[in-house]
Order: sequence, then C-alpha cells, then structure tokens
Amino acid sequence: MAKYILFDTETTGNQEEDKIIQVGAMIVDGKGQIEIFDELCSTTLPIKVEAMAVHGITPNLLEGKGRFVETNFYKTLQTLNTQENYLIAHNMPFDMDMLKKEGFEPNMKIIDTLRVAKHLLKDSNSHALQYLRYALELYKLEEEEAKKHHITIKAHDAIGDVLVMKLLLSKLVLLTKEAFKGINPMVKMVELTNTPIFIETFKFGKHKGRKIADVCNEDMGYINWMTDKMELDTDMKYTLDKLMGHI
Repeated sequence: MAKYILFDTETTGNQEEDKIIQVGAMIVDGKGQIEIFDELCSTTLPIKVEAMAVHGITPNLLEGKGRFVETNFYKTLQTLNTQENYLIAHNMPFDMDMLKKEGFEPNMKIIDTLRVAKHLLKDSNSHALQYLRYALELYKLEEEEAKKHHITIKAHDAIGDVLVMKLLLSKLVLLTKEAFKGINPMVKMVELTNTPIFIETFKFGKHKGRKIADVCNEDMGYINWMTDKMELDTDMKYTLDKLMGHI
C-alpha cells in the first residue's frame, strides 16, 4: 500500500551552502492513517539573519539537537524510499536539494504541489503556498485539521506549512479529477510535476501583464535580449521555444 510523504524544511538560508534546521512532515497511508514529524536539528553552519527573520528559528533553539540525518523523519524516509511511495512538497527543487546535501537520493514518485498548481490554476496571481492558503480559502478548514493533529498553524514553520500543503493537495486532487477524468489523480500529478508549463503572460519586466505571444510578434529585440542576458527557467524556455516554433 502506497504512502504519501508530505514534507517541508526550514533552513539556515537559501544559498548553495545552506542546510536544514527544521523538518515537518505528515506521512499518510491508503487508510488515512497519519504519522507526524516536527523536528529541529543542528548544523555547523550559522543561521543567516535573513532566514531567522522569516522562520523565527534562532541558534539557542538548536542547542543539544542532533543532525538532520539523526532525526526520526530522516530514518523513516530512508525506509520508505521505494517506487511504491510518493514524496510531496511545495517547490520541491528547493527541499530536494536540501535532502540531497544530506546524502538522500530519491527513489519515490515525486509530486511538486507548486508545479501542479501552476498547471491547474493558471489564472492565479501567485502560486506561493501562503497565497493559495487564502485564495482557495484553505484557512477556513485548517483550524479543525490542526486540532485533529495537535498542530499549531504558523506561516514559514515547517509543520504548519505541511498541514496547509495537505489541504492544498486535497484541493489539487479534486481539480485533477475534474480536468483529467478517469485518470488516477496521484499518477497524473506526478506527470504534471514533470511537464513544462506554457506561460501565457509576462509577470515581470517592461511587458509585465502582456501576453508573451504578442510580445514575440511585436518586440523580438526584447525576447532576444531575454534569451541572451537572463537566466530563464525551464518553463519560460519552453514557452519561448514553443512560440518561436523550435518545438
């Protein structure tokens, strides 16, 4: 029976050298049973002030804590690291990079709720977890859910974010069923996670708010400048390639 591991990390910062200092997780099985993890862990790397300002974790809170690889979550994750199970996060590349720094190599199916939301909620102004928490009115459900699992909801706290992500995942399952009838929604979300996203409009720069297709027709100088000077993500590269007939 498959298990679904929803997790989130808080870290010393968001740069290449940074490490995990908190992990929150909910492991759900096919019968709806839930195992919860909420653990702080130490690292030799100092916590950046900018990171403390976001998650509120200060060095004194980590005194006496073991390293991430000594947490109960990491030990459990290793035992569940098979193709049968699903590993789920919001903005998976960030959290996965953090796991890989600790020596973890995933064998599980991967679902990134951020990427799935971008596919299914194309008109949303943002796909950040906290934005969707309010835009989808998940906050109306979270108090009851939190009481059930004895969790305190707090933005940018690992276990609090995981609980919100669980509510978001339920919403995405419903949206997936509506959009792709007759297909297993979890399997489809794995596929969506790995599918490039066609971006309709610019959300930055001098053409912010305009359709990218229109800009490609009217201002190729800007498009050429972007492709030459900017580090474009996979989705923007895919969008421009598609519009310019490269794929």
